[in-house]
Amino acid sequence: MLALEGIKVVEFCEIAAGPFCAMLLADMGADVIKVERPAGDAMRSWPPVNEGYSENFASINRNKRSVVLDLKTPEGLHAAKAIILDSDVVVENFRPGVMARLGIDYASMSAEKPGLIYCSISAFGQEGPRSKQGGFDLTMQAMSGIMSITGEPGGDPIKCGLPLCDFVAALYGAFAVSAALRQREITGKGQNLDISMLGTSLAVAALQTSEYFGTGKDPRKLGSAHPRNAPYQAFRAKDGHFGMAAGNNSLWHHVCDVVALPELKEDERYLTPSLRAQNQDALRVTLEAVFETKDVAHWLAAFAEVGVPCSPINSYSEALSDPQVDFMGWVQEIVLPNGKATKTFGSPLRINGATLPVAANPPGLGEHTEEVLGKLDAANLSTPVMSA
Repeated sequence: MLALEGIKVVEFCEIAAGPFCAMLLADMGADVIKVERPAGDAMRSWPPVNEGYSENFASINRNKRSVVLDLKTPEGLHAAKAIILDSDVVVENFRPGVMARLGIDYASMSAEKPGLIYCSISAFGQEGPRSKQGGFDLTMQAMSGIMSITGEPGGDPIKCGLPLCDFVAALYGAFAVSAALRQREITGKGQNLDISMLGTSLAVAALQTSEYFGTGKDPRKLGSAHPRNAPYQAFRAKDGHFGMAAGNNSLWHHVCDVVALPELKEDERYLTPSLRAQNQDALRVTLEAVFETKDVAHWLAAFAEVGVPCSPINSYSEALSDPQVDFMGWVQEIVLPNGKATKTFGSPLRINGATLPVAANPPGLGEHTEEVLGKLDAANLSTPVMSA
């Protein structure tokens, strides 16, 4: 039995942050009803599209049921309220004020159901001078400082290749919902959870914000290098690059032995991790002069033999085919609503030695509308509510 089995969640979300948050709850056993507008979540059109169905959408909407409601109609709002009152948790990621205008915000719904947990994910939060502003992952990476430390020194601003701000906010949202459910067990009361992409992006930058608070200086771009440790970056070999991290003096001494430069152990520039970090440009030049004489495979084997953490610079096809991924059972088969079989990366969590399975395939648009509404005591629901 999963921890959230028996918990009902209704999702009013599109694209990434909200849907990923709700999927994390679904992975842990929650019954998630995804409420979509008649045109559907905009991510349903994102490529790659497998005979009419987006694999991007499938990747963050497994284990859910889809209901189509037109919230611009009285019938649609009536049904939405009925679903909310039948649920334990609401997850929404509309711009602040939208749910209030519809009359299905926390204040309105908790007045009828005090135990309701309401999780709102937005760019800046539900209150404050920027609360009415919208935001996407790119603008939040720029706003939060992430782009100021990403890329090579002196280079143009670069965003993280992942939609980091979206998924970090989703993770905080799922964590907050889980904690609020525990609190409700104790008090019987729900909570209003305000999850800000700006706030959560700054929160996971704990090392960078503390560096600023401690020094008064902004952290800077270092490419793949580390501000407080070296060697700890990607290095060039004869036929490509590899990553190597010697995070303490013992590992550093192994590096010196592998590259046959034992004199570096006594070099005053490299006696501690901090000193090596301060002089890492010179250290990189010295090490790469050796690394460039042999292939990546040689160095990976040599460092692995002495226990120095190292890795190839994998593409996603290479990462997904790694034997550890296969052993963990993280890549799982799913079937799209059009009947096409594909694969997805499932939950990375293992509980009591078992990887969480995909319990339900991603839904077709409105696939469960009649099933869900048929079980609710929601009178006068008319055809426009369920139309796609």
